[in-house]
Amino acid sequence: MSALDIEAIRAEVRALDYERGSSAEAAMWCEDDADARANLAIDGMALTPDDDALFDMLRDEAVPPPLATAIVLKLLGHPDADPALAVTPIGAD
Repeated sequence: MSALDIEAIRAEVRALDYERGSSAEAAMWCEDDADARANLAIDGMALTPDDDALFDMLRDEAVPPPLATAIVLKLLGHPDADPALAVTPIGAD
């Protein structure tokens, strides 16, 4: 069973006020993301299926990398997360 409700997170991402990346930017981000995932796997830190699904969704939504990082921090409830970012931390009820 998946710990992440990707579609619920997608709905929150879509409700955010941000400028989606262009097709060229999104393609570049996907390529960079694939390289990063490959490097993690080489280092023995491959992403979980939930992590893969989350990052795939962020790329599908053409979320710029700085915002994607902010979303992940907020999802994880990290102390450096932007409290104003309208994303619900994982496990928050």
